[in-house]
Amino acid sequence: MAAYQELMQEEAPDPAAMLADKGYDSDAIRNDLERRGADPVIPAKSNRRVQRPVDKTKYALRNRIERFFNRLKQSRRIATRYDKLASSFLGFVQLATIRQWIRFVHTT
Repeated sequence: MAAYQELMQEEAPDPAAMLADKGYDSDAIRNDLERRGADPVIPAKSNRRVQRPVDKTKYALRNRIERFFNRLKQSRRIATRYDKLASSFLGFVQLATIRQWIRFVHTT
């Protein structure tokens, strides 16, 4: 819940949907998202009495995002964070992202 609160305190527009895993399945988070006008795409925990349906198409996008971050972490410099300055680290994250994008564009 603490990570969710920090994320939602950022100065950014409210999301249209939130893709999250079962760890974020709580009434407080769902109510807050609905209050903000967002669609909570969070599968219900198995011990929940009322199982809420999840849009499988939207939830599949979460897997793509996780696979992308896994590919970024294949770059050793990013995984171990050698850079001391945030600007240097962000620069290498951007380079690794560009590298993945180029691979994606040339394979399709």
